[in-house]
Amino acid sequence: MAGPPEPMLASSGPLPCGPGWAYEFKWDGIRAIAVVREGVTRLFARSGAEVTAAYPELAGVGRGLADSVLDGEVVAMDEAGQPSFQVLAERMHVREPNRAARLAATVPVTYLVFDALRAEGEELTGLPYRIRRERLEGLGLGARAVIPPSFDDGAATVTASRENRLEGVVAKRADSVYHAGVRTTDWIKVKLEESCEFVVGGWRPGKRALGALLVGVPEPGGLAYRGRVGGGISGAAERALLAALDPLKTSTNPFGASVPREDARGAVWVDPHLVVEVKFGHRTRDGRLRFPRFLRIRPDVSPEEVRDA
Repeated sequence: MAGPPEPMLASSGPLPCGPGWAYEFKWDGIRAIAVVREGVTRLFARSGAEVTAAYPELAGVGRGLADSVLDGEVVAMDEAGQPSFQVLAERMHVREPNRAARLAATVPVTYLVFDALRAEGEELTGLPYRIRRERLEGLGLGARAVIPPSFDDGAATVTASRENRLEGVVAKRADSVYHAGVRTTDWIKVKLEESCEFVVGGWRPGKRALGALLVGVPEPGGLAYRGRVGGGISGAAERALLAALDPLKTSTNPFGASVPREDARGAVWVDPHLVVEVKFGHRTRDGRLRFPRFLRIRPDVSPEEVRDA
């Protein structure tokens, strides 16, 4: 088969208001495109990599449909019933069938479907969002798939998102077509806390093996330094970070002269391949992060996708 379509991406910005917008919750999961053909459902990550084997409980999603493509988020819930990226992290990279089946029983996921790109052989990407949404709500998606709600009151949706401790809100222009592979202002994501993705260029040991991450954003020839992130790194996060970073160790400083000497002292440099999400208070005039805290590893985001927001 041809490769799956690339997902349409939202731009960050303030909440847009007006009758021409619809509002959905932003979910703390992994974006996935579901391709249903000849009774077989295959799932693809944002990168285009197939992840079907990791989520065997989603094999029946859309199985009754003919030649359809869905867009949504794979989400796992914690003990409090809240979407949790940390819980989902147990599932992401599993490809061995027996282990995937065991995890499906103990850490099940749900596919939250918020768009239909193709339905029963009909191409929908050129139709307005409101029409695609109507077509989506008329489809039989089967077990483990849910169509999350869409609202017409942006401020109330933000309030509900905050009350339910969700990530935020995505506003979608009601008459917008689906721009595959494009980050567009037809979709605006509003996070309730300011956070961004950064590329790890190294780390500094401290009282623990990993005292702080050194992070930056891509620029020609390497990374532009954005700061040192030591807060928020739990013991489990430290182990996951070291496991991911140790194979990337190098003698070359990817930041060049942009990293201050005091931050570079004792640093372990890595090839800039790992992306992490960081929460912070604000930025200084030279772009450095103030009061940064590590949130999570982002295996679903490539370094090339990181932007200096």
